[in-house]
Amino acid sequence: MNIDKADYDDLKEILDLQYLAYQSEAALFGTNDIPPLKQTIEEVEEEFRNGLILKMIADDGTIIGSVRAREDAGTVSIGKLMVHPAYRGHGYGTQLLSSIEKCFPDKRYELFTSTKSVDNIRLYQHNGYREFDRRPVSDELIFVFMEKEN
Repeated sequence: MNIDKADYDDLKEILDLQYLAYQSEAALFGTNDIPPLKQTIEEVEEEFRNGLILKMIADDGTIIGSVRAREDAGTVSIGKLMVHPAYRGHGYGTQLLSSIEKCFPDKRYELFTSTKSVDNIRLYQHNGYREFDRRPVSDELIFVFMEKEN
């Protein structure tokens, strides 16, 4: 596996991966009405222009993972950490998280997930993140905000 900066030409493949990877999150809520499954290519292009998108490439050249980040006032907001379902459980999420942090050394990192995403929370805690806030979005959806400071 190789991790590299995504190119503009990768964005459609990354969005397709996102639609696939976030099916497990949607299943936690029993609906496909979650923001990652409604994001448009134009929105991904905007994130590309204003931040950094990394891709994880399998030996056959397909993108099997990705993560995004944007820095503002010393805090790096990390989002859309995803691994293709067939490649989960091999440490690739940790590799992507570590790689995006290395792109922004000596910063404060912040990310969020839902309270129902216990695997995500465990991954982030294992990598040094701690919860600092919870924000209800709806009766079903509560975001857990986590941070890591260097």
